[in-house]
Amino acid sequence: MKLKTIGVIGAGVMGRGVAQNLAQTDHQVVLVDLNDAVLANAKQEIYQTVRLQSLFNKAATSANPDETIQKINFTTDYQQLSSVDFVVENVVEKWEIKKAVYAQLDSICPTHCVFAANTSAISITRIGSATQRPAQVIGMHFMNPVPMKTVVEVIKGYHTSEATIATANAFLAQMGKSSVLVNDSPGFVSNRVLMLTVNEAIFLVQDQVATAADVDKIFKSCFGHKMGPLETADLIGLDTILFSLDVLYESFNDSKYRPCPLLKKMVDAGLYGRKNGEGFYKYPV
Repeated sequence: MKLKTIGVIGAGVMGRGVAQNLAQTDHQVVLVDLNDAVLANAKQEIYQTVRLQSLFNKAATSANPDETIQKINFTTDYQQLSSVDFVVENVVEKWEIKKAVYAQLDSICPTHCVFAANTSAISITRIGSATQRPAQVIGMHFMNPVPMKTVVEVIKGYHTSEATIATANAFLAQMGKSSVLVNDSPGFVSNRVLMLTVNEAIFLVQDQVATAADVDKIFKSCFGHKMGPLETADLIGLDTILFSLDVLYESFNDSKYRPCPLLKKMVDAGLYGRKNGEGFYKYPV
């Protein structure tokens, strides 16, 4: 059965990337956010991204910005999710917020609907416990930018059923993606490793061992990485990095996940990275 109508919760960087990718692979999308301004910005960003894609990549799938936008229902009304087949949740990495979102989803979405949590670190088993359908809850860790990444880290919660895993893989195949399935643990595979690397790189800058540019240069020049750890942090969002480290620190009670004070200071100062124009580097807004 083709999954035709997809709910996407959260219209930030990840949510709009998922919505764009879905619309360009012939899905009807309900993109929900509590903030009209965020939805308006998402609509503009998706339009511009697809327009540029069509200019620079003639083979891009469904690279017509008007057609793409027409397939997305931008709304603040959760009731619009009453007939969706699948939901991808992308809200902020704070448990109390996620818990409240899943309570709403559980009461509104059809009984067959699968919930995919696009989380950086929060346990999928814990998210499943916030619903009456834990067997239909799965982790789906998309990478940024979503339309350009072909592999997704998929996480099996304690109660996640084999049928849900099969549905998730079919859903990703419809988006032109494949998956790597891992078991549930805070941070999963990617972020248990990545967040430590990013955090230690920030400590290096704080301790004046090297500049951000030189830290990144070593990783790119010596190890062949496409991006250094601090460029990656700016792409993800320093606020998201801090939220993820907080979750890992709380989950494992291990001091190795203690967020660097410089990271906390930068987030307090509103330096989030690419999403708002400045992090370890400056970006055009």
